[in-house]
Amino acid sequence: MGFYSLSSSLILLVFLLFISDSESVRTLKKLAVRRGGSLSVPCFYDKQYKLNHKYWCKGYYWSSCGIVAYTDQSTKTTSVTDHPTQNMFTVELNSLQDSDSGYYWCAVEIGGFGTPDDGNYVDLMVSADPAVRVENSSVSGQEGGSVSVQCFYSAGYKNKLKKWCRFTDWSCYPNSAVNISDDGKGSFRVEMSGLQKSDAGWYWFSAGDVGVTVHLTITNTSEAEISTSDATPLLNGTTLAFFIILGLFLLLVVGLVIWTLQRHMLATKRRSNRGPADVLYSNIVFRGKSQTQPDQLIYFLLAQEDHDDKVIYNAVKCHQ
Repeated sequence: MGFYSLSSSLILLVFLLFISDSESVRTLKKLAVRRGGSLSVPCFYDKQYKLNHKYWCKGYYWSSCGIVAYTDQSTKTTSVTDHPTQNMFTVELNSLQDSDSGYYWCAVEIGGFGTPDDGNYVDLMVSADPAVRVENSSVSGQEGGSVSVQCFYSAGYKNKLKKWCRFTDWSCYPNSAVNISDDGKGSFRVEMSGLQKSDAGWYWFSAGDVGVTVHLTITNTSEAEISTSDATPLLNGTTLAFFIILGLFLLLVVGLVIWTLQRHMLATKRRSNRGPADVLYSNIVFRGKSQTQPDQLIYFLLAQEDHDDKVIYNAVKCHQ
């Protein structure tokens, strides 16, 4: 009996080293994505892990998975962001290829000798024709309004059970606020009406056991109206002011150019009309002697041109 108990304990220990299916860390078990596409993986954890480091690792066995990225670290295709207030961290995967398919782990670093880290696995399948996909993995709606999510599934999943579920409470719909329709030909539509702030968060659509994630954002109606009404006048006013200033500047430049050209042409005209000398003599009048006036004056009427084209006349008299 003692040997049997010891053997059982060893087997259990080995099993725990290779398999971790924790309820303290949860995510969707199977996710599908189109080749070359992107995917967001939400990983939820108990509040006791708020301060622990989180990471994303790849490998079939939990004990030997290779760490891809820690929280707040990123690689060419992977980034991990922690959201302690929501007790979750998200893994963003980009430009996925077939070689990226495989088992991954949402993991929390526990630390301490003999204390294994905590984590849960997700089976990621990348293909040209994924089992399920969504038109938009991130959608937004206004509070009190409605939003629709268009989902698709491959022919092989036509008869599989379809679900629209929420990660927060792991509950699946429909209910009075959610309308689901399946055309039976590969298209699955989700309509959510009467949206509230509390409806924001992570959801998933699944066909059979394969799913894809969707993030829903809810905006406040009054905030959306204010931002829409204020943004356009501000943009138009700024644009109008810019064009007015630009127009005034162009008018100033054109006026300055015209004034400079006129000054240049006037100066050229003055130089061309100017004689060889600065002083011109004209209207020289000689008056001889007479019986009544023996000493007649000789008047010289001089005309002098200055540099401003102003003519100054001077009379010079001489006795004869």
